[in-house]
Amino acid sequence: MSSTWGNKIKISIFGGSHTQAIGVVIDGLPAGEAIDMDEILCQMARRAPGKDKSSTPRKESDTPNILSGLLDGVLTGAPLAAVIENTNTRSRDYSELKIHPRPGHSDYPASVRYQGANDIRGGGHFSGRLTACIVFAGAVCRQILRRRGVVIGGHVLSVGEVQDAPFDPVEVTSQELESLSGRYFPVRTAGTENAMREVIEEARLSLDSVGGVVECVVTGMPAGIGSPMFGGVENVLASILYGIPAVKGVEFGDGFGVAKLRGSENNDAFYYDESGAVKTRTNHAGGILGGITTGMPIVFRVAVKPTPSIAREQETVDLRTGETAKLRVQGRHDPCIVPRAVPVVESAAAIALLDMM
Repeated sequence: MSSTWGNKIKISIFGGSHTQAIGVVIDGLPAGEAIDMDEILCQMARRAPGKDKSSTPRKESDTPNILSGLLDGVLTGAPLAAVIENTNTRSRDYSELKIHPRPGHSDYPASVRYQGANDIRGGGHFSGRLTACIVFAGAVCRQILRRRGVVIGGHVLSVGEVQDAPFDPVEVTSQELESLSGRYFPVRTAGTENAMREVIEEARLSLDSVGGVVECVVTGMPAGIGSPMFGGVENVLASILYGIPAVKGVEFGDGFGVAKLRGSENNDAFYYDESGAVKTRTNHAGGILGGITTGMPIVFRVAVKPTPSIAREQETVDLRTGETAKLRVQGRHDPCIVPRAVPVVESAAAIALLDMM
């Protein structure tokens, strides 16, 4: 398995959904940086399961136990290592999945890739549980970034067909991003959260699930970060964002929407602002040109698929008999993981951007 990511800031994630613990080692962090544990716990709580009706009933505190790299609240420069205990597992719920793989999940291809040796309990190392490690690492990185003027925030842009108002890609403020990044179900417009919750509840009562889109913005990134051709900002961000289970699409700026535009519409006109800085009047590019930051807000969106583990009967195969079979997935699963995915997306972005800076 390849569970290590990064160039100058390297993370290595270990564990599985139902192992004794999961954890992460972060190498390359600058020494002397003060780290606020309360801020880390705030981000961990946003992702933690069992705290909201829209999420899985499985309850985990997700409190990280830091083993090394932090002394008296300050990074020492040594690898920062943390473990997060799994305290509420029910492995028996997954006993038949080696025989009847879940549609939409990694069970079948993983059993082929690892010759049946993969840990099936709760999805094992393929589980969204591992994103707690990304959030811990990102919560550290975003504090370092903030001291350099870089602020990251996101919101639930959509759940099913219900849409929130997208960010203004030119005028988004760091104050709004900071406000959103402290909330469990961040949306920008009044009434949208309730409408989204109704869709989620309808899916839950139907023994089903629903997906959505997370929109994320980064302000304060200086121009000139990133390298063509394969070290561009889009390349690096996409490589870590696709490490989040359930992410099936990533787009930057106007994304696929640019295919409908002409060059005169898509090009972002340059101008000098009152301080003499180069800005653009629009931001179709999402703050990135040629893989390099322009100094405008970085804007990207992530498509999150519906949770594949659903209690509704589905068709699968019996790997012992070679015949088709029926499956009702047991266990505790999210009817929608999009709200919990927001801090994961923000955290992945923080890790990637600090690595590039």
